[in-house]
Amino acid sequence: MTAGKQGNRRVTFPQIGWLGWTAVTLLLLALTGFVAIRHALETNAVAVLDGADRLLRGGDGSIRQTAAIHYGPDGAQKLEMFVPADAAAPLPVIVFIHGGGWHAGDPHDYRFLARALAPRGYAVVLAGYRLGPHGRYPAMLEDGASALRWVADHAAAHGGDPSRVVLMGHSAGAYNAAMLVLDRRWLAHQKLSADALRGVVGLSGPYDFYPFDDHATIDAFGRAPDPEDTQPIAHARGDAPPMLLVHGGADTRVKPRNSVALARALTAAGAPTQAVLLKDVSHEGAIMMFARPFSRDARALDAVTAFLDRVTARPSPPVQTPAR
Repeated sequence: MTAGKQGNRRVTFPQIGWLGWTAVTLLLLALTGFVAIRHALETNAVAVLDGADRLLRGGDGSIRQTAAIHYGPDGAQKLEMFVPADAAAPLPVIVFIHGGGWHAGDPHDYRFLARALAPRGYAVVLAGYRLGPHGRYPAMLEDGASALRWVADHAAAHGGDPSRVVLMGHSAGAYNAAMLVLDRRWLAHQKLSADALRGVVGLSGPYDFYPFDDHATIDAFGRAPDPEDTQPIAHARGDAPPMLLVHGGADTRVKPRNSVALARALTAAGAPTQAVLLKDVSHEGAIMMFARPFSRDARALDAVTAFLDRVTARPSPPVQTPAR
């Protein structure tokens, strides 16, 4: 122990060795990094989150890229496909559509989804779509259908099983995914059946937001001839593929009522659906929970993987009854 003087009293301070100071320094750096990553993501710098996830996982050794293509002439009409590094059989395919208010975002920045999901036995496609003035409704849905056309035609050659496809999206991407499966006409344009999809996972999705009241929705949907027809809730149907609607309970950007309302509409139509609300999770938090260091809270990942495992399972072969 070391001592100092304060008046006539002896004041003692604990002695901290170099190892203790090193630990304190590392803890402060970790906390600073945690706050920096959260701030970056909340300002839509998803690339920062992806970089942190890649660093904390020790690189991309758990996944292997099998495709990187453009499916249209616009620079945003692109996709990447990943499988587990040790993939040996055709795998169910998750097609993830990023968020960004229909004006921002790059599928390349969401590779942390592939690192989180591919090692669990999935092929992961990260799909982009036209943004801003070139991506106004219904362009984002036309592009989603084109990306799924590519999956149907080419996934098998890159390690995927095109008969077991699930759509997944966050925020604006969750809207795109829900509309593609609920409103059959967009996939029909590509000679695909929305009913052939195994399911949809929506994270923090806007599904019931008319009348449009912010710049993002006004820019993306304000010129639609029938605004109410742009809403997923208007297309709720009882024969829709299963849907998992996950929403942060503390989401102030896209209110949780969107997922609750769509779940109720689907249930009323004959497709029992329940919204999964994550207490104290923000709009950004619902997607951050798939990346390190935030994946320590496994609520979102556990709910999503349980749903994926259920809807993409191969049917059991029929039991052969021996002849008598």
